[in-house]
Amino acid sequence: MVANVWKVLVSEGDTVSDGDTLVILESMKMEIPVLVEDDGVVAQLKVAEGDVIQEGDLIAVID
Repeated sequence: MVANVWKVLVSEGDTVSDGDTLVILESMKMEIPVLVEDDGVVAQLKVAEGDVIQEGDLIAVID
């Protein structure tokens, strides 16, 4: 699946919890939220709004 990064909702250094939304992707006119799976701090964001990504691409590093 190919998707566009529609909106980035976190910044590097933000504290996130399980279930928080990192980014919202857009594909085929559908909005797809990408959720955090573990509590932590956003160490690195690997995408920006407008980027085109594919299934399996790294979106963020959470420590």
